[in-house]
Amino acid sequence: MVSLTLTQTATEKVQDFIQEHGVEKQAGLRVAVLPGGCSGFQYGLNIEDEPEEDDEIVEISGVKVFVDPFSAQYLNGVQIDYVTSFMGQGFSFSNPNASGGCGCGSSFTV
Repeated sequence: MVSLTLTQTATEKVQDFIQEHGVEKQAGLRVAVLPGGCSGFQYGLNIEDEPEEDDEIVEISGVKVFVDPFSAQYLNGVQIDYVTSFMGQGFSFSNPNASGGCGCGSSFTV
């Protein structure tokens, strides 16, 4: 089973997005690792109505997180935060499995 965490700020932001979209109770946050980006892999986040058949479902502070089998191998130990700075705001990832990254902050290598 994949082990990842959401900070309190990230949890609140996801709950806000789910409420804004008026989706059903089984809705959750899809966290995915996709091929691409500057360093080989990039993160993807999306609010989805329900999980896929082969997803792992992790519940964190009342938020359902959906993770597909491919992504699970890269997400163990990841912490997701929501940050606000002069450059803007958005989700950030702290991945202990990443061996490198790039300046954009959303791409990594393993």
